[in-house]
Amino acid sequence: MTLRKRLFDLVLALVLAVLLAVPFLILVLVLLVIEGRPIFYVAERMKGVDQPFPLWKLRTMKVVNGDNSDVSGADKSNRITKVGRFLRRARLDEIPQLWNVIRGDMSFVGPRPPLRQYVERFPDLYARVLVCRPGITGLATLHFHAHEDYLLRSCTSAQQTDQVYSRRCVPRKARLDLIYRKRRNICLDVKILLKTAARVLRRKSAGGVDRS
Repeated sequence: MTLRKRLFDLVLALVLAVLLAVPFLILVLVLLVIEGRPIFYVAERMKGVDQPFPLWKLRTMKVVNGDNSDVSGADKSNRITKVGRFLRRARLDEIPQLWNVIRGDMSFVGPRPPLRQYVERFPDLYARVLVCRPGITGLATLHFHAHEDYLLRSCTSAQQTDQVYSRRCVPRKARLDLIYRKRRNICLDVKILLKTAARVLRRKSAGGVDRS
């Protein structure tokens, strides 16, 4: 990550953290009353082939044996809470990732941080993808997420979800992430952030469901 990109991320994350502090506190209190504990979902993700980090989100699923760590397909849809569906649609569950950006684990724009199991399964591919710091959004989020959601929506077991994700999603997302790697600059980051915000607002007004 270049110094310019790091400064951009840090300044934007701090500004958003200040602006969202009160609304976020209200949201946490509402979640505490409606859903109870735990409020946060912390899961291991990878920022390099041998570099795990704790990814922070607001919890959107019912806890089953304390584990929601696999890719989400239709086999997990019944575990998403009513509040969780709203949080996912508006991407409010990702607000805690501002902490990951401030820490330097993530950037605002880059490949979505993968699970360890896929990094270990495709080490050469992710060695190239994770040259870029993982992001809250990115080219793959913008251009492949809807199709990924469509593919995983029909999966009725964890095994089927894993097969579809590893065979049909990982390589196609990686191609987009590698395109970003070649073209990355601050102007492209700003463009991706604006397009992501516009898409979230459109989806929110239309009542669609979002997941990345």
